[in-house]
Amino acid sequence: MIMKKKVAFYTLGCKLNFSETSTIARSLVNEGYERVDFDQKADMYVINTCSVTENADKKFKTIVKQAQKGNAKAYIAAVGCYAQLKPEELISVDGVDLVLGATEKFNIGDYVNDLSKNDMGEVHSCEIQEADFYVSSYAIGDRTRAFLKVQDGCDYKCTYCTIPLARGISRSDSLQNVLTNAQEIADQDIKEIVLTGVNIGDYGKGEFGNKKHEHTFLDLVKALDKVDGIHRLRISSIEPNLLKNETIDFIAQSNSFVPHFHIPLQSGSDELLKLMKRRYLTNLYTDRVQKIKEVIPNCCIGVDVIVGFPGETDEHFLNTYHFLNELDISYLHVFTYSERDNTEAASMGSVVPKKVRNKRSKMLRALSVKKRRAFYESQLGAELEVLFEGENKRGYIHGFTENYVKVKTPWNPALVNTLHKVILKEIDIDGIVTLEFATAEAMA
Repeated sequence: MIMKKKVAFYTLGCKLNFSETSTIARSLVNEGYERVDFDQKADMYVINTCSVTENADKKFKTIVKQAQKGNAKAYIAAVGCYAQLKPEELISVDGVDLVLGATEKFNIGDYVNDLSKNDMGEVHSCEIQEADFYVSSYAIGDRTRAFLKVQDGCDYKCTYCTIPLARGISRSDSLQNVLTNAQEIADQDIKEIVLTGVNIGDYGKGEFGNKKHEHTFLDLVKALDKVDGIHRLRISSIEPNLLKNETIDFIAQSNSFVPHFHIPLQSGSDELLKLMKRRYLTNLYTDRVQKIKEVIPNCCIGVDVIVGFPGETDEHFLNTYHFLNELDISYLHVFTYSERDNTEAASMGSVVPKKVRNKRSKMLRALSVKKRRAFYESQLGAELEVLFEGENKRGYIHGFTENYVKVKTPWNPALVNTLHKVILKEIDIDGIVTLEFATAEAMA
């Protein structure tokens, strides 16, 4: 009997990367490989890279070493955003055999041959202008939720961002493809789908390989809401200027979409938003938050924010801090600005010292803890629905309510991947909310 070659994957970065790793993995399994965990011995290790922060760059070398510990003779391939932006850097890392760019990564089976190690690594990386076609993807990482890619690339020119250089122009999956993938996921008894992409509010553009729009993001949302067997749909992140009133109103009365938005802000200073070339100012952002809270009062709202952007003075930072403090939001994702090659911001003056960036980052992370706690407190006593996850963490099973409150109850394997109505009781010492079941049968 011929032994199957074993392949393992490691994904850095965003939900979009996870969805694409799963698609690449499925294609290799179809070609006869056996997928194993990254900490197991494999014949080939594939690392899906990210370039959003410098830490992701540094982590790549650590992961290569980890793969070599698993099997010193293994074939190592790098794909993804960092592979597109800096292929020569990656191929120069000891042990790396193959680097594939934005368009080549989905055809990895065509490049790996017999998995023999090369003295010289190979790079196959297109000009990013060639990344103009769409590859459908979805990830099933656990039994409870899946990441479904609906859009790729970005036409925005934010001055700090390398994503357009790494992923190319904005383009979308066809509506029929998205619905087919969503049905495939639902048929596997997965209860929640998270929609993902680079700029998903731009959905529809490039559905036919050009800029013609047949469908909009609202059309997508309405169509997905009708798919049988999906209990929950969650929007991963959407630009404030693309989140329209009609979408908010629809989600407020939707069957499947949950009351949770993640809306990038990046700065609470209009002056810095202009320097960043964002497509809105703070008044529009405030308007979006107020609209959401008006029609979905218990909605969870997450915010991305960057600290230490070139030219950010103490006054700019305090504007951001106070702006966020006064907004009715639920948590923050805080990014410390890091210089990225070939971006406009990298050549701007008025560089903020690293120490100052770190201090500001800590202040906003502390604000995030305060905001999350206040949001959790506002939900105590409410009856909500929890989707329980699959891991036993110190004798507890965790889950999330539809509006993204993290809860726990003593471990019970029968609860895994099930939905239950619960009443939120109190915030435990670890910041996670305890509960009681709303019905007696769930406690049995």
